[in-house]
Amino acid sequence: MATNLQNRFKELSDQLLEQMNQDGFWTGELSSSALGVAVAIAALHFENCDENHKEISKGLDWLLHTINDDGSYGDTPDSEGNISTTLLVYAAVNLYAREDHKLTGLQKNMADYLLKSSIDVTSNQVSKAILAHYKKDYTFSVPILTMCALCGIPGKNAFKYIPQLPFELALLPRKFYRMLNLSVVSYAIPALVAVGVVIFKKKSSNKFWHWIRKNSVKKALSVLIKLVPESGGFLEAIPLTAFVSLSLINAGYKDMEVVQKGIAFLKRAQRNDGSWPIDIDLSTWVTSLSIKALRTKLNDVLTTAQKDKLTEHLKAVQNKKIHPFNGTGPGGWGWTNFSGSVPDGDDTPGVILALLQLQPKEKIKNEVLAGGNWLLKLQNNDGGFPTFSKGWGKLPFDQSCADLTGHNLLAISTLIGHYGNELKKSRKRAYIKSFSKALKYLQKQQQPNGSWLPLWFGNQGTADHTNPVYGTARVLTYMNDILLQNWLESSLKNKIQTIIDSGVEFLLKIQNKDGSWGGGESVPGSMEETALAVSAMLPSKNTAACQKGFEWLGQYYKQNSLKPAPIGLYFASLWYSEKMYPLTAYLESITRISN
Repeated sequence: MATNLQNRFKELSDQLLEQMNQDGFWTGELSSSALGVAVAIAALHFENCDENHKEISKGLDWLLHTINDDGSYGDTPDSEGNISTTLLVYAAVNLYAREDHKLTGLQKNMADYLLKSSIDVTSNQVSKAILAHYKKDYTFSVPILTMCALCGIPGKNAFKYIPQLPFELALLPRKFYRMLNLSVVSYAIPALVAVGVVIFKKKSSNKFWHWIRKNSVKKALSVLIKLVPESGGFLEAIPLTAFVSLSLINAGYKDMEVVQKGIAFLKRAQRNDGSWPIDIDLSTWVTSLSIKALRTKLNDVLTTAQKDKLTEHLKAVQNKKIHPFNGTGPGGWGWTNFSGSVPDGDDTPGVILALLQLQPKEKIKNEVLAGGNWLLKLQNNDGGFPTFSKGWGKLPFDQSCADLTGHNLLAISTLIGHYGNELKKSRKRAYIKSFSKALKYLQKQQQPNGSWLPLWFGNQGTADHTNPVYGTARVLTYMNDILLQNWLESSLKNKIQTIIDSGVEFLLKIQNKDGSWGGGESVPGSMEETALAVSAMLPSKNTAACQKGFEWLGQYYKQNSLKPAPIGLYFASLWYSEKMYPLTAYLESITRISN
């Protein structure tokens, strides 16, 4: 087995180097998204259907060739269909179905699927169904219904049944946002404004609110203008940018720079096959994953020049000022090197750990400590870490979560281990206090069966779309690395070990008979989840389980190569896959077991 793994490591690490771009870091490749295609087509149509005919036609052609057998669309070409994506595609196709009999047939197939899912596209029941699906979170439901209404679905009175987004609240100082019961998540302020404005323009309201909102439009749009990045893409995300653009166009603001930059962004982002991904890329995230996956074998794979280039790149993409999107201070990292990226609570610890692996601590001290200080300010009062903004707890997406907290726990622990003796006493105490609070949070969040639930990574095969295997595997891996820190007292190590043992027991119980792991019990295995579960194991104690896992990985790799599985964004059941995930996960499992 050892020889086979050594050969496989060489093979995979060679592929990792092949995936490195000409600028010396990794870009990855996100799956194409039918949802992204549908919303982009609609935005381009409303902006100028004649000038954008080429892009629209290519997008429609991609949709024609990727529909599921049951008449549905999923979020990736490998996903089962869902009502949200299928409804958005139906709406986009409705703009052109009368002109093309192929599209008419396509639309009929989708209508049949939606009707079987209790959605009648000719009835105002559409609104009830989508609002019931997303419940109190209007982040997706209201933009979906707004685009449908603008595309003529279900009819002239569609806006009557769409809730008004309170865009006027965007005029309040940012510090008040967390105290408001906003119906959208923290990253969706651009949608709150743009979609809210077009609903206001299309829907009647009582005199008081009409007066308030009429006098708020101009100022709200000025808030939106301040949020648009240089690239034109909000969060570098195709759906968010397209929703904002098509809403503003239909509200009468087609000539706004926000719209023109957004449309240019969408046109640049279209792929050669006519599709769009859900986001431009996750370059910073997959770069940190690639570096960390190599672990102690980093110097065997990367040259000094390559490590230096990676370091300079990661330093360059660190946020150096107050970020206009979420108001956080300097020091954090977002998921990509493009300007629409926003510092977050998963990429920041990822880059901190990658930098400490790439270079001697003196060379990256300023950047790492700036990142650590940023994390201290992000931590919630419950001890956990959210994604973007502290204190936003109204909707699940904005709350603390176990996978990010575990990642930050490791980053803070490693930072203390490297710089503890150089820090001011007050700053060191702050880090230790943060560590203690985060550990208590993870203890509370551990389920009775030993698992943890993540925020960003779901599994389509579980009943509730959660992914306890991913959450547990990631937290355990972080915890195992924390135990290697010399600054920890034995009592704290014992507490962590108890948590680890319970989590490992959970993973052992739900390993599939073929040796793989899926997202939960009896869920078919994937390369990503199996490799991450193996990485979480202590091989000296769990040799048999690890060996079965590696045997399955080897067989899967021979049959499917590094085919990525849909995994992610279960908080809104919005899925994607990433080309680099199986490669980095498989590499990490080998380097951990080989140590």
